[in-house]
Amino acid sequence: MAVHLPPLNGAVEWLNSEPLGPADLRGRVVLVNFWTLTCINWLRQEPYVRAWSQAYRGDGLVVVGVHTPEFSFEHEIDWVRRAVAARSIDYPVAVDNDYAIWRAVDNHYWPALYFVDTDGVIRDEHFGEGRYEQSERVLQQLLGIERDLVPVEGFGPEAEADWNNLRTPETYLGFSRGEHFASPNGAALDERRDYELPESLGLNQWALAGPWTIGSESVALDAAGGSIAFRFHARDAHLVLSPGSGQSIPFRVLLDGAPPGPAHGVDVDDDGNGVLEDGRLYQLVRQHDAVRERTLEITFDEPGAAAYAFTFG
Repeated sequence: MAVHLPPLNGAVEWLNSEPLGPADLRGRVVLVNFWTLTCINWLRQEPYVRAWSQAYRGDGLVVVGVHTPEFSFEHEIDWVRRAVAARSIDYPVAVDNDYAIWRAVDNHYWPALYFVDTDGVIRDEHFGEGRYEQSERVLQQLLGIERDLVPVEGFGPEAEADWNNLRTPETYLGFSRGEHFASPNGAALDERRDYELPESLGLNQWALAGPWTIGSESVALDAAGGSIAFRFHARDAHLVLSPGSGQSIPFRVLLDGAPPGPAHGVDVDDDGNGVLEDGRLYQLVRQHDAVRERTLEITFDEPGAAAYAFTFG
């Protein structure tokens, strides 16, 4: 039985467009992309969605982004607006803070793609990264065209992961989903405690130093000078951060106890210096030589930083 795309009702705001109803989409091929701004899997998919929107817009394709937040701070529309600008997204984005569109489509994943034909029927779907050639061919088929695929290359956090050397999983820091915490004496939940780093970290373990409060979805720094350490094996290391009350918070990254030099990510310099300003994913490390096991430590110069999850690539 054909499944039709339900009306995209319930968004709290639309960016780059007036609200799009069924009449606006009737007779058009539609690609619906569910995303959330801190998701590394979406960030690595986004260059393709952006390229398809630009390449096939003149052929009748309408791309609709649906931003459904994972973390509480992602409900802030200003962070979503900044993410749209930073990624040069010019297609319509529905801000789905109440999960209304998510539930109507019965979606369960970030990122998710739904391919809709001119009759409004969902003809294909794909969850997660990858399958880009097949997805573009589906769009061409629905549009009734055939041409060479669009060249796509991601930069910074949008670059494809180094899958062959990726041995560290996404790791949440809040107590509701956190694991592999290695500070001595364990974690205190929802109360301030002074933590210490252990003498050494095992692979994929992390620890805190200084006064932190471990909440359900994040760890929040209560005084200047606190740090987080993580032992990982991957080309890239990222950390989802928000500045709490909104102030700018300088931080410094060390790799195996020294400045990262050329292994710095796009959000830090050679000396490891960076500034937490927006709630988003920060790329701290990108290694260009042989990937090996490393210890990352990030220290914040001011209180208020909240850290949610490490991701790797």
